Amino acid sequence: MDKTFLQLNISLTLFILMISFLAAGDRISGPQFTTRSEVIAANGMAATSQPLATGIAIDILKKGGSAIDAAIAANAALGLMEPTGNGIGGDLFAIVWIDKEKKLYGLNASGRSPAALTMEEFRNRGLEMIPARGPLAVSVPGVVDGWFELHSKFGRLPMKEILEPAIQYCREGFPVSPVISIYWKASEFLGENPNFRETFLPDGRAPEAGEIFGNPDLASTLQKIAEEGRDAYYKGEIARTIDEYCRRVGCYLRYEDLASHSSTWVEPVSTNYRGYDVWELPPNGQGIAALQMLNILEAYNLREMGHNTADYLHHLVEAKKLTFADRAKFYADPEFNALPVSELISREYAQERRKLLDPLKAMVEVPPGNPRLENGDTIYLTVADKDRNMISLIQSNYLGFGSGLVPDDLGFGLQNRGALFTLEEGHFNQYEPGKRPFHTIIPAFVTLDGNPFLSFGVMGGDMQPQGHVQVLCNLIDFGMSPQEAGDAPRFRHTGSAQPTGSEAQSRGGTVNLESGISAAEKLKLIDKGHRIGFISNGYGGYQAIMYDAEHNVYLGASESRKDGHAAGY
Repeated sequence: MDKTFLQLNISLTLFILMISFLAAGDRISGPQFTTRSEVIAANGMAATSQPLATGIAIDILKKGGSAIDAAIAANAALGLMEPTGNGIGGDLFAIVWIDKEKKLYGLNASGRSPAALTMEEFRNRGLEMIPARGPLAVSVPGVVDGWFELHSKFGRLPMKEILEPAIQYCREGFPVSPVISIYWKASEFLGENPNFRETFLPDGRAPEAGEIFGNPDLASTLQKIAEEGRDAYYKGEIARTIDEYCRRVGCYLRYEDLASHSSTWVEPVSTNYRGYDVWELPPNGQGIAALQMLNILEAYNLREMGHNTADYLHHLVEAKKLTFADRAKFYADPEFNALPVSELISREYAQERRKLLDPLKAMVEVPPGNPRLENGDTIYLTVADKDRNMISLIQSNYLGFGSGLVPDDLGFGLQNRGALFTLEEGHFNQYEPGKRPFHTIIPAFVTLDGNPFLSFGVMGGDMQPQGHVQVLCNLIDFGMSPQEAGDAPRFRHTGSAQPTGSEAQSRGGTVNLESGISAAEKLKLIDKGHRIGFISNGYGGYQAIMYDAEHNVYLGASESRKDGHAAGY
């Protein structure tokens, strides 16, 4: 053989081996799924579902604002930039880490049902469920009071300065992002409501991606709030405008409901999963569902099963079924019910529930233990500042654009969270005046040895606790980075154990799988008795900030399913 050719062949072989070796360890485009590097910064980090909002948060941090100031500023801007999912007509929940105190604070800023709307009204109309659109689903919006509660405890900059970027964008407009333009177009049917059409459908249609959209009415509303404080919204001109509009369109929300509203500071609850303390907020939200699932799963060696194998997915889906059966029965407003929260998230209870999990066969009938939520439009964001304070914040109007009702000249729509009540007599989540409905939106936080580790959330109705668990298993069981943990293919189990009483008994539901989970594993799931489905979206939207204590830096992540963006400085 020619010596030159032999040397060339050897060199080529070594080159191929080197490339193969690098590819095998390359997590940017590894063998399972595509991802990218996380963002790393020392002084501050923000991760939101909209790059422009992330930029606003970073600007606030650079001006000396706290993580909480920056989160409020970003949330205000998202009311303009993602009106499909949030805004000042909706509710808010937050978990805040204050590093100086080594303490977590929880805020429930969800609103209550109107005092004048009673069960008799639903019976007189012959309704078996609350219509998701229109006047009957409207509850008190809690977000603005939530901002001021957060700001009064943890804010540094004046509220005028915090809200100014959102006000400016409302006046000058912003280019609509691609994913939101799709959601916006899907809600064009709400244009049958005149105020909605005038506010959100310029030229009679949803704006296209890249098209500039402004909202001068919202600018004026935010300006009033910035100058006059939270009472401008709940006791001033804004409240009176909402009252007058609601009377005209048959909605029962009144000035008195707004004037009497208050947020609630709550103690976050937790479970320890393989050495990590995972924190959620107690009901009326569904955060403890993630804790229940983790308690059930901790007894199994998930890593040995393999990531996204049939065995692994089967155990997660079955844990979800068991947990959501309890969710259907027990999760509701604790002011109206004695909820067994500590029992539900105990290891003893998880051990009892685990006895129902067959590793070889999918459950069909899943009863709740003893101790209509498919989709939701939501934003999640997280911010961390130079003092190592962090906030995990989630905010929503529920279904796209909420009720579809837009009060005169205010620039925002009213939420439809009241649709999550049940009309079933005696149910924990039965409709009652002045009551908070069951809520899907849940922020999350993880601590390690008493220090902050991860602030994160996953958007998307009943996907949220399922997403929390999958992200945490990716991080803790499989050692993924925060970016990989969000980008990894997910499942979404649908169709079982909805919190509406009789609907809780289903035929096992459907396991929807993202691309990237192999056909062979899907067939194995079918062999275990699972029904496999295929949905193109609905697997959630994830943001996260991890604190790397060893290097004293933040790692930011925002997944590719949404328009989101993580940035730091």
